[in-house]
Amino acid sequence: MNFSILQKKIACLAAITVVCFLTTLTYAIDNPEAPDYIGEFKSREKVFIDKINNPKNTNQEYLAAYNGYLIFLEKELNTAFSSLIPKLAKDQQEELKNSQKKWLKFRDAEFEFIINNWARDNFGSSAWISRGDYRTTIVRERVIQLLYYLLNY
Repeated sequence: MNFSILQKKIACLAAITVVCFLTTLTYAIDNPEAPDYIGEFKSREKVFIDKINNPKNTNQEYLAAYNGYLIFLEKELNTAFSSLIPKLAKDQQEELKNSQKKWLKFRDAEFEFIINNWARDNFGSSAWISRGDYRTTIVRERVIQLLYYLLNY
């Protein structure tokens, strides 16, 4: 009976060792010399986030901060897309272009919903903040997704 318990402990220890080893291998695959696209993006966006998070903002200042951030994000989106396209094979380029067209339709539909739903009549003066936050979140997530794709090349 003691032998059976010892076998179970050894098997458990072996399984843990294998998992730890495989986890270490996964991290070793990352290229430490690859550009930190995500970190660089977050560094560039910080000035906009700081403006948005200013507790002294008036509604107009929130609106201006979110609009400035959205303009920044649209430029980042175009840059990420333009950086990724030439790294892909022709077939994948067409697939990404098709995906981006569909995403733009999704974005536009979401923006329309956000504008129509978060109206001042329904949500008061915080409607501007909600609109800005939801719209920028949608675009920001796509930028980050494209940057993650770019990390593969």
